[in-house]
Amino acid sequence: MKTLDKIPTGKIERATQLVKTGIKVGGNYVAYYGEKIINPSLTKEKLNEENAEDIYDGLKNLKGSALKVAQMLSMDKSIMPQAYVEKFSLSQFSVPPLSAPLVRKTFKKYLGKYPEEIYDTFTQDAVNAASIGQVHKASINGENFAVKIQYPGVAESISSDLALVKPFATRMFNLKGKDSEKYFKEVENKLLEETDYVLELKQSIEVSEKCGKIENLRFPKYFPDYSSEKILTMEWIEGEHISEFTAYNQDREIGDKIGQALWDFYMYQMHYLKQVHADPHPGNFLIDKNDKLVAIDFGCIKQVPEDFYVPYFELAKPEVINNPELFNKKLYELEILRHDDTKEEIIYFTKIFHDLLSLFTKPFHGEFFDFSDEDFFGKIAQMGEEFSKDSQLRKMNGNRGSKHFLYINRTFFGLYNLLHDLKARIQTTTFRKYIE
Repeated sequence: MKTLDKIPTGKIERATQLVKTGIKVGGNYVAYYGEKIINPSLTKEKLNEENAEDIYDGLKNLKGSALKVAQMLSMDKSIMPQAYVEKFSLSQFSVPPLSAPLVRKTFKKYLGKYPEEIYDTFTQDAVNAASIGQVHKASINGENFAVKIQYPGVAESISSDLALVKPFATRMFNLKGKDSEKYFKEVENKLLEETDYVLELKQSIEVSEKCGKIENLRFPKYFPDYSSEKILTMEWIEGEHISEFTAYNQDREIGDKIGQALWDFYMYQMHYLKQVHADPHPGNFLIDKNDKLVAIDFGCIKQVPEDFYVPYFELAKPEVINNPELFNKKLYELEILRHDDTKEEIIYFTKIFHDLLSLFTKPFHGEFFDFSDEDFFGKIAQMGEEFSKDSQLRKMNGNRGSKHFLYINRTFFGLYNLLHDLKARIQTTTFRKYIE
C-alpha cells in the first residue's frame, strides 16, 4: 500500500480535497441519470459503489475527523447502503499509512528519540492504519509491543473539519435554533479527547483494572515510559479482528461466549461505572487464540450523567413504553419533545419514538436475547428506510434530544451489530454478578 509523506492540515487544503470529492460524486450522478434514460431498469447499486469509492478515496488521505465520520457511518449497517458500509469499514483498520521518515520524525519530536533508540526491533511499515493513528510492532528483550502513532495535524484540523461539515449537517438534519450547537460541540470535544494519548493511556489503565474480572475478556498491559501525547505503547496480543473471526466462524458456542463477554463488558460499564467505551467497531476488538475477547482502544470514553442515565433506561422498560403519561414525561426529560413544539410535532415524534423504542429496546425486555434474529435486524433496517423516505420528518425541527444521545446511541448501534455478526445468544442480566 502506498505510504503518505504528508497529510493536508490547513483548512484550505482540506476544503479543496473535499470539493474535488464532491465534483467526482456529482459526475457520477450525471452519468447515472444519463444511463438511466437509455436503461430504465438500472438500479442505484453501481452509483452507490462509485460514490462510496470516490468519497472514501477523498477522505482516506485527509485522515482525522473526516475519516472518523466514515468509520462511524460504517457501523450503521441497517441504514447505510451496503456499498458504503463495505467501503467505509476499511477506515476501521486499513488506510494508507505514514511513511517511515514521517514516523521517525514523530518519535523524535514526542519521545526525544528515534524508534531504534528505544526498541530492539521496530517494524518500518505499519501493521494497521486507521482514522487517527497507525500501529507498529516493536520489541524489547523479547517482549512484543503494539506502538500506536498519531497522524500529524489531526487534533489541529478537527475544528476546521467540523466547520466545513456543519452547514451540510444542519440542512440534512433540519437543525433549528441556537442550541443545535451543543451537538457539534459534543462531537468536537470527543474527537479532541481521542487525539490525547495521555488521556487514552489513563483511561485504558483504569478501564482494564475495573473490568478485568469479567469472564472471557482481557486487556493489554500499557507502558507509560514508552508513551506520550502522540505515541501509545501497549502489550502486543496476537489475535484477529471480530470481522475477520465472524467471516468464517461456524461454532455457535464460541460466538455465544465472546458475545456474552462483550455484552457483560458494556452493561457493566453502562450500569456500574456510568461511563462507556463509545467506539464499538471491529477494529477495536480482537479474538485471541483462546477465543477470548480483547479490548484494545480506549480513546473514546463517554461519561453517562445520572440525569440522562435514569430516564434513558426507564424508556427501555415495557411498562414505561406502554404507559402514555410516563412515556411522554420521559420524552421531555430527554429533550426528545420540546416545550416549544407544536401539537403536530408532539403527536408525530411521540409516535415515532414509541415505535422506535418498542423495537430497539427488545434486548432489555427479558433474561435472554438472540442477536442472530434476522427478523429483529430486518425490522430495524425497514424502520431506517421508512425514516429516510419520510418527507414529513424532513420538515420537522430536527434539533431535539439530549446531546448524550449522540454517543450512547452510537454505542448501542455498534454493540448490536457486533453481536449480530457473532450470532450471539445472550443472557442479558449476567453482568450483575460483577457489580459489588
